[in-house]
Amino acid sequence: MRTVVGRTDHVVVVGAGLAGLSAALHLAGRGRAVTVVEREVVPGGRMGRLDLDGYRIDTGPTVLTMPELIDDVFDAVGERTRDRLDLLPVTPAYHAAFADGRTLDVHSHEESMVQAVTEFAGAAQAAGYRRLRDWLSRLYAAEFDRFIAANFDSPLSMLTPALARLTALGGLRRWDRKVAEFVTDPDLRRVFTFQSLYAGVAPDRTLAAYAVIAYMDTISGVYFPRGGMRALPDALAAAATAAGVRFRYGAAVTELVRSGGRVTAVHTDQGERIGCDAVVLTTERRRSHQLLGHRSRRPIAVRPAPSAVVLHVAVDHLPATSHHCLLFGAGWHSVFRDIIEGGRVMSDPSLLLTRPTVTDASLAPQGRDLLYILAPVPNLVRGEINWDHSGTLYADRLLDTVQRRLGPGPLRGMELLRVVTPADWARQDMLAGSPFALAHTFGQTGPFRPANMIRGIDNAVLAGGSTVPGVGIPPVLISGRLAAERITGPGFGTGPALSPQQSFADRITR
Repeated sequence: MRTVVGRTDHVVVVGAGLAGLSAALHLAGRGRAVTVVEREVVPGGRMGRLDLDGYRIDTGPTVLTMPELIDDVFDAVGERTRDRLDLLPVTPAYHAAFADGRTLDVHSHEESMVQAVTEFAGAAQAAGYRRLRDWLSRLYAAEFDRFIAANFDSPLSMLTPALARLTALGGLRRWDRKVAEFVTDPDLRRVFTFQSLYAGVAPDRTLAAYAVIAYMDTISGVYFPRGGMRALPDALAAAATAAGVRFRYGAAVTELVRSGGRVTAVHTDQGERIGCDAVVLTTERRRSHQLLGHRSRRPIAVRPAPSAVVLHVAVDHLPATSHHCLLFGAGWHSVFRDIIEGGRVMSDPSLLLTRPTVTDASLAPQGRDLLYILAPVPNLVRGEINWDHSGTLYADRLLDTVQRRLGPGPLRGMELLRVVTPADWARQDMLAGSPFALAHTFGQTGPFRPANMIRGIDNAVLAGGSTVPGVGIPPVLISGRLAAERITGPGFGTGPALSPQQSFADRITR
């Protein structure tokens, strides 16, 4: 595996999102002095926050899975998740509502899910679910160490016995067709393929290998941090500070100083010059390239993922709504055709509705609920929608759809707090106005995805959703560790973890 050569005593991490925090903690645990430079005044990156009229709003991802990966990050500095973060299980993981009126509670517990599927679609489909669950578990076991959580230096890195096992499991087939081998009810199949929206590719065109996202959602379990999703980056940043990591908040990186093929210092808009032996960049890929003075050599331009419109809504208390609701329209394949091929909004929307206050009522004033409604839409490259003009009109349409799907009278006392469109994501410097970075096409998967090291630059490493392994909370946490391993080497690196009491100056000069 290619690694940074030369001294790596002091590392600057650009960005305090989940990827940057993960990299910082892994590096600190391996004996490196670390400075994190973040343009915002709080950690979190795309896991953003908005406090408005007594509502504590999460503006980024709302579905948290794979808590063992969070454990791994805290463990890097000898800490435990439970000492920093109160993770609450979300049960059911999802409540799925379909256009014909049928509903299904999606459970991670096997027997609970078997009972739910039996009542929903019959014993034969429940038996198929058991086989699907077994396949998803085996797929995850085959993929995780060798493909998801591994650095690649070239496509030849994949030519191992692990690839043969993945192929034998059907991982190189199409996601939708593979799931159909186990469950034939079309609505039930949606529960195990809707995650392809995260990957940015229709399920009938996505590699079945990406069904591991369904494993994360429907088997590993869904969780929610007390205090909101922001509690996760806050906890990671607190652990990093205790481990000796220094943070520079409210400082945007304006320049990387290079000497030959090495970055030697970072300049910020606050007039600081921070010397370094290596740098981890978690900024958007094109922004990282600009800072490095690099031009991509990829023969085909990267393909951004679809985007989303998000509504933050306050309503009177909803006693019967789950934490996460999947509100499916009658159409399904049309959803992907509209967004990905047609560049238009969904003619028959399928939506994710999150109600965080069902798990933590402190996020809203007493008697009120906070709703997060996400509608996938085309990105700004694929679509030609003037979101600054039509965003509010589309929000009204979505609210009408939610009202119809939830039944009579649930959105009493409704107040639309904020609408976020692709134009808003673009103003946050996100490629093509998409918060989901790059689509997981075949040409942007595994060793074909933009790498986390750049030829000709010896001590800069990339992390985040635009590089390996991909988009989502689990992948970006992993990307931070993979970036750290590029600097220290795999395992525990070359130096022992330093105690939190050891001074920052000691770390740099050791």
